[in-house]
Amino acid sequence: MPTKSDAAVVPGARAIARHVHISPMKARRVVNLVRGLPAKEALTVLRFAPQAASEQVYKVLASAIANAENNERLDPDSLLVAEAFVDEGPTLKRFRPRAQGRAFRIRKRTCHITITVESVVATTPGVRPARPAAKAAPAKAAAPAKATKATPAAEVDASDDAPTQAPAKKATKKATAAKPAATAEEGTE
Repeated sequence: MPTKSDAAVVPGARAIARHVHISPMKARRVVNLVRGLPAKEALTVLRFAPQAASEQVYKVLASAIANAENNERLDPDSLLVAEAFVDEGPTLKRFRPRAQGRAFRIRKRTCHITITVESVVATTPGVRPARPAAKAAPAKAAAPAKATKATPAAEVDASDDAPTQAPAKKATKKATAAKPAATAEEGTE
């Protein structure tokens, strides 16, 4: 059975904000925006997010980045938001007086926000893997498609083939739309 010591340790850091006075559902909506993004990009997304919870999530993410930079000696530009989740905290129960002696319960929900950042190996920005074979195949497939649209005889032949059936149907709709216009012109003569 694999243990923690067997797994590859990825350098990273985390930050937790506990007892934040925001509903967990509202905080999860914001946290889902930044999960999996590079840390700097996630900070930018949170800075301009209109939700009120984005301010608290921004603080937690900034703290996680600072922990990685100061405690783990990691480069802040190479960090990625690896984990981001929101747990439910304790609920404060209050009562609101209502008509005829009744009282309605008010639930003031809290949450715990946890964000983990990990260092990612930076790739060379100028180097891209070449894929000329993948680009050549779609170009060849696009050429016969243009030919079938150009000639009506090719459309009839293409209607027998199953993969090219959709363009032939579109062509027949255009042809049927042209027939009533032709009959209307004949009727005016």
